[in-house]
Amino acid sequence: MKKKPHNREEQKENNIHKTTDNKDNTENNENLAPPESGKTPSDTRSGTATDADKVLVEVRAVEEKLAEMQDKYIRLSAEFDNYRKRTLREKIEMTKYADENLMLKIIPLMDDFERALLHMDTTADVTAMKNGIDLIYNKFSEFLKQNGIKEIESQNLNFNVDLHEAVAKVQVDDQDKKGKVADVVLKGYYLHDKVLRFSKVVVGE
Repeated sequence: MKKKPHNREEQKENNIHKTTDNKDNTENNENLAPPESGKTPSDTRSGTATDADKVLVEVRAVEEKLAEMQDKYIRLSAEFDNYRKRTLREKIEMTKYADENLMLKIIPLMDDFERALLHMDTTADVTAMKNGIDLIYNKFSEFLKQNGIKEIESQNLNFNVDLHEAVAKVQVDDQDKKGKVADVVLKGYYLHDKVLRFSKVVVGE
């Protein structure tokens, strides 16, 4: 009969020890449980490192693209500068030698004049000399026409400030001749449709 109370005390102590052990085990299990996100600290560090690598790769790609664009720009700038210089040089040469064909056509006329001058001192035939000069004149007139130069008609026409330059005025008796060109001092010429030189004229009043 005396042992029953003792057994009950032992049973209480055992229960207390079991409760304490269960509490400790629970706390230990809570401390060992992984975070709610399911990632360990090492996993988090690994993810951060991967993102940094991606950013670094993207930066390097942008730098390479920028270097490529800069190289293309430098090459294009150099090519354009060479083109500009070449074009300028060609333009200067074209301007310098633009009249080459024209000069080649004028040279034969110069030859004709030299032959006429050569025979002028030795010939007594005035008629032959006159015919030679007429031939040169007609040849030269044809040359001008072939190159788009033609005479501005002025005599007895109304004075036109777009074509004529009045150098003098003269009194006229005929009313119809007033305001018209009474005399041409120096002929004017067109170059195609453009006035190359104004006619210097005397106007009746």
